[in-house]
Amino acid sequence: MGVGAGATARLLIEYDGTDFSGWARQPEKRTVQAEVERALGIVLRRETVALTVAGRTDAGVHARGQVASYSGEPARSDALNALLPADVAVLECEAAAPGFDARRDATSRAYCYRVLTRRARSPHERRLALHWPHRPDVAVLERCAALLPGPHDFTAFTPTETGHRRFSRDIVCAYWRERDGGRLEFWIEADAFMRSMIRVLVGTMLEAAGGRRSVDEFGRLLDGRPRSAAGRTAPPHGLHLIGAGYGGGRLLGDGRDAHFPG
Repeated sequence: MGVGAGATARLLIEYDGTDFSGWARQPEKRTVQAEVERALGIVLRRETVALTVAGRTDAGVHARGQVASYSGEPARSDALNALLPADVAVLECEAAAPGFDARRDATSRAYCYRVLTRRARSPHERRLALHWPHRPDVAVLERCAALLPGPHDFTAFTPTETGHRRFSRDIVCAYWRERDGGRLEFWIEADAFMRSMIRVLVGTMLEAAGGRRSVDEFGRLLDGRPRSAAGRTAPPHGLHLIGAGYGGGRLLGDGRDAHFPG
């Protein structure tokens, strides 16, 4: 099957990131990109299919609404899923506007970080949420999150050794929500994120909620402090990419209707 002149396809992908070395293709490592490109190559009868993605997730990070694109005609999602492993699925594969680029055209990305605060661990949540067997001060978490919207310098929230050249990010919205069963969810949407940024934010906010730093101290970290001034990096398995926005609208609305899918 040839590549249609100017044709572009858009995919919506869901995956459990536990057993992947992240999204991006890497030599001799199992990645989401490699699995999806392999399936596309078979279905489209093409030697190579190069995917562009809205958000390159790290090892162990999950996705509920990852968006990817490639040059060519759409493939049947059921045909792709027949070739994909059980921990990744293509929810949609459809024609997009010619030249659509899932990464370049995205105006925002939204994530949710899940924390289980009950005393006993959960076998069902062990791959999907951080088990934090301490009761954090939720009011402190909410006050920290309220400081995030707007443009800030997030140097303190990404590794010192980094390829990033721009450390300012514009946060569209950020908030914590309590759920039944001792579950907490941190929801955040921004124009873009740096490597480990959300996980360091969560780890630092949990420290504040445990009395190890004040809300004011947390706020001062948003002025470009060094990485050493912020808290630990929360583990990857609690982080879920919820989706990417296109056209400038908010993905998470006003926050009251945010609900973890599935």
